[in-house]
Amino acid sequence: MKNTKENPAAPASGPLKIRIDGKEREFDIENPELPDWVEDNKLTSGGYPYDKKMKSEDYDEPLERLQIELVKAQAWLQSTGKRVMALFEGRDAAGKGGTIFVLHQYMNPRTARNVALTKPTETERGQWYFQRYVDHFPTAGEFVTFDRSWYNRAGVEPVMGFCTPQQHEKFLDETPHFERMICNDSIHFFKIWLNIGREAQLERFHDRRWSPLKNWKFSPIDVAGITKWDDYTKARDLMVERTHKEFAPWIIVRANDKRRARLAVIRRILLSLPYEGRDLDAIGKEDKKIIGEGSSFLGKQD
Repeated sequence: MKNTKENPAAPASGPLKIRIDGKEREFDIENPELPDWVEDNKLTSGGYPYDKKMKSEDYDEPLERLQIELVKAQAWLQSTGKRVMALFEGRDAAGKGGTIFVLHQYMNPRTARNVALTKPTETERGQWYFQRYVDHFPTAGEFVTFDRSWYNRAGVEPVMGFCTPQQHEKFLDETPHFERMICNDSIHFFKIWLNIGREAQLERFHDRRWSPLKNWKFSPIDVAGITKWDDYTKARDLMVERTHKEFAPWIIVRANDKRRARLAVIRRILLSLPYEGRDLDAIGKEDKKIIGEGSSFLGKQD
């Protein structure tokens, strides 16, 4: 078993019985030792196509080239007044925050910002559901990312009972119309779903629980969600089925390896923007093993 440093960061939850690939497993987030069955399968879980992580020497240089292209793309946005908005969704602990960080790392923060909203206030709960998100949409020349978005109503809210079935259904019905208005207003719009296997998620939860630097990321919702994997899968699949449209497709990224996932996301964004001076050789080709669109690509996973 992988042993980790002790750290009393979260309240005890007790061992959980979970079923993975037809086998019943016991997982105790309060045990500082990571079970071998998690350690051995964390990278290849969910049918991930690589059995080794990308090495830093294969990652650092391509990332730098992509980040240079992002700076060029931002200059194009500022000179033309074009707008970009990218939603980052995915399994809990799928790497949304890290991907957003490297995306923004060298962009000018005056016109490239990230939106990560807390739970709605009493006033916001009385508003049109989309209203608090619209307040943060990009103006001319801006590049805006959302670390989670209105799609909370398609995932955590119905799974955890934070919205009614009627509210969930209304959301699925209205969202394509809402997003068509976004695209019709000439915003370059991206919806990115980061997908990870179950053992990969458990390892990341365990790392958060026992890391003195990351334990602030671990929450009771994470603990509750461990046993609701199948419920989240059903909610995700329904969300993609109902809201994946040609004008606003779901970009699915297999994210067990964070480095490969980050490169894949940045490449897709850059390949979709017609900015001046775009260097296709620097951007490189997409890895079709880990990036695709819609339900057909999701069907190859989990």
